Amino acid sequence: MVYTPEKPIISRGLTPVTEENFARLEPVIGVNRQIRSSPRMTQMLEQVIKTAQKTLNITAASLLLFGENEEELFFEVACGPVGKTLKQVKLSTRYGIAGQVARTGKPLIVNDVSRSERFHKMIDDTTGFQTKSLICAPLMVQHKILGVMEALNKLDGSDFGEADLEAVVAMATTTAMAIENTRQYHTIQDAFKNTISTLAAVVDAKDPYACGHSQRVMEYTSMAAAYFSIAQEELEVLRHGAVLHDIGKIEIDSAILAKVSPLTQMEWEIVRKHPVTGANMLKGIPFLEKAAELALCHHERFDGTGYPRGLKGEGIPLGARLISIADAFDTMTTGRAYHPAMPMDHAVKELQVCAGSQFCPVAVTAFVSGLHVHTRAISSGFLHI
Repeated sequence: MVYTPEKPIISRGLTPVTEENFARLEPVIGVNRQIRSSPRMTQMLEQVIKTAQKTLNITAASLLLFGENEEELFFEVACGPVGKTLKQVKLSTRYGIAGQVARTGKPLIVNDVSRSERFHKMIDDTTGFQTKSLICAPLMVQHKILGVMEALNKLDGSDFGEADLEAVVAMATTTAMAIENTRQYHTIQDAFKNTISTLAAVVDAKDPYACGHSQRVMEYTSMAAAYFSIAQEELEVLRHGAVLHDIGKIEIDSAILAKVSPLTQMEWEIVRKHPVTGANMLKGIPFLEKAAELALCHHERFDGTGYPRGLKGEGIPLGARLISIADAFDTMTTGRAYHPAMPMDHAVKELQVCAGSQFCPVAVTAFVSGLHVHTRAISSGFLHI
C-alpha cells in the first residue's frame, strides 16, 4: 500500500494482525496494562513514549495535550534529541499536522514531510531537529480528544507502514484512557481529602479548645514519619489515620468534651470508647480501612497500660505510636481551659520523660528530630507558619 502525504488512516480496516505484527505489538500491550492503573501522570506518559520509541524503532516520540482550551497543544512529554526543548513549545490547533489530527480525530501517516503543506516547519527550525516522516494519532476516549501522539523518523530510514500505524493508534487509545482515569483518580482523591478534612474539622468544632487540633496532629505525625523514610502509600495511610484519630468523638456529647472539671467515671468510660467508635466508622470506608487500625490504637501506651486493647511495645502499630506523641504534644502546647499552653521545649522534655512508659522511645526520637528540622527550617525562612 502506498501512502500519500497526509492521507488519513483510521484504525478500522487495517490488515489482520499477523504473528510478526503481534510480536511487535506485544511490548506495547504490556505497557498499556500497566499504565491503566498508574496514578502518576508524568511517569506513566514517559513510559509510553519510551516504549513507543523502542518498539517502533524510531528517533523520537511525543505526547501533546490540550492546554486550558482546545486551541493550543503543549508537549506533555517528549523523548529524542530535542525532547527537553519541546517542553517549551506550544502549538496552535489551527495549523500543522498535530493540529489537524487534534481537530479531526483521524490519524495520519506522512512519510515525506517536505511534500506536506500542513507540516509545521517552525518546530524543526526552533529545535534543530529534522523531521523526515511521522505518524500522528489522536488521544481519544469516549469521543473526547485529549491531545495527540507523534512518532517520528524510522532509525533505518524506511517508511512507516500499516503495522506501525496500528501500534501507535493502539497506544494512543489506551494512553488516552489512562490519562482520563488518572485525572478522574486525582479528582476523586482531592474530593476525598477535602471530605476527610471536613470530618476532622467537625470533630474539632465540638471542642472549643481543639480548633485545628486534628490538622496539626497530622502535620506533626508526617514530620516524625520522615525519620523512618516511610513509603508514599504508607505515609498517606498515616496522614489519614492522624487527621481522623479522634473521629470517634463525633458521637460524644459536646458538654463532655468541653468540660473543665474532672470527668465522672461514666463520662470517662464514654470518652474511652472513641477509638473503637472511630475505627468502626472508618472500617466501612474502603480507602480508610488501614487508617482505622491507627485510629483504634492511638491511645495505647508503650508499657501496655493504654486502651482499648492494652497493646504493648512494638505490638502497637508504628503509625499509632507516632500519632500518640503528636496528639500529646499538640495538647500540651495548645491552651486549654484547664491548663495554659506549655512552651515547646517543656513539652519535648515531657515526651522524653515518658519515653519507655507512655511513648515509644524510638518514636519520641523521631518526633524530636523532625521537630528540630522543622524549627530550623522556620527560623531560616524556608518555612512559614
